[in-house]
Amino acid sequence: MARPSGHFDASRYFRAADHLKFFNVGTTRVRGLARSIAREHQHDWTVDDAAAFAEILVRDPVLEVKSVGLEVLARYRGSFHPALLAVWKRWLAADHASNWATTDLMCGMLIGPLLVAHPRLARQVASWSRHRNMWVRRASAVALIPLLRRGQKFDLGYRVAARLHADSEDLIQKAVGWMLREAGKYDARALERYLRKAGPAIPRTTVRYAIERFDPAKRLSLLAATRPRRAIAAPGSRALVRPRH
Repeated sequence: MARPSGHFDASRYFRAADHLKFFNVGTTRVRGLARSIAREHQHDWTVDDAAAFAEILVRDPVLEVKSVGLEVLARYRGSFHPALLAVWKRWLAADHASNWATTDLMCGMLIGPLLVAHPRLARQVASWSRHRNMWVRRASAVALIPLLRRGQKFDLGYRVAARLHADSEDLIQKAVGWMLREAGKYDARALERYLRKAGPAIPRTTVRYAIERFDPAKRLSLLAATRPRRAIAAPGSRALVRPRH
């Protein structure tokens, strides 16, 4: 099923992911295979059977193999139940996702739909923002996006963002910016208020992602409002101080 060698190099999208392998199979063919597997077992698999199948595949080092397992499980979304959340968190914490694409696939096709069906679980996912594992932390933001798009749980979304602003991981900063941008699609004024209030505490990467849908003048204004304050040297001293204004 692989595309011709040299036709597309998936690895260039995954920096510092030397552990990750690729068959170079396109998304359309991956989804087609998942569809055929789900169809073959539609009468003899429950959602828990599909989850057991996905757990085997998500451990594989090949990106497309992980994707097939998750795509099959996603076809049982109508039967998702709250106990699956702990299973998916375990996959993330054990580095079975191990990359941004698989993590985001889990958020968009598994965790997000579960939260839409059971919004009370959103607070639990939001608490993942304190987890030591980067993929769990990324999921704490990305998995809330389906709820934010429906105008729900904005308080949790902004709370997660505030917790993660100090995170030095580039993939976390981008995820938070993406989440904020999606929140802004529903309520742009609330996003602007948040950005101006949090200001310099927000990493520049996060800000740039968050403001993408504002008009150019507003983007410039928000970039200025959130610019980190520069430390200045006090006269006659080598110490650095910050302006009070």
